[in-house]
Amino acid sequence: MRMPTNEAWLRIDGEGVVPALQEALEKLDGAGGELVLDFSAVQRVDPSAIRALENLAVAANDKAAKVMLRGVNVRVYKVLKLTKLASRFSFLT
Repeated sequence: MRMPTNEAWLRIDGEGVVPALQEALEKLDGAGGELVLDFSAVQRVDPSAIRALENLAVAANDKAAKVMLRGVNVRVYKVLKLTKLASRFSFLT
């Protein structure tokens, strides 16, 4: 697996998912086409985080950018699958 070398990187705090995703949305313009979000500290996502992820996915699509989620746990991944968001992101271990 290739690790991206020219991307923006942002660690998502488990307690501040929505503000961190809003920050990620702002970083999308300067990300050079790739944005990596470290989800290793996130144990769960609530409906407002799902909406923020949807907004990020739409913005990334509009800008032809790739958003990669790193360290997503199984529970969060299942929620992303159920909400049909998993296909809109790439996943890194």
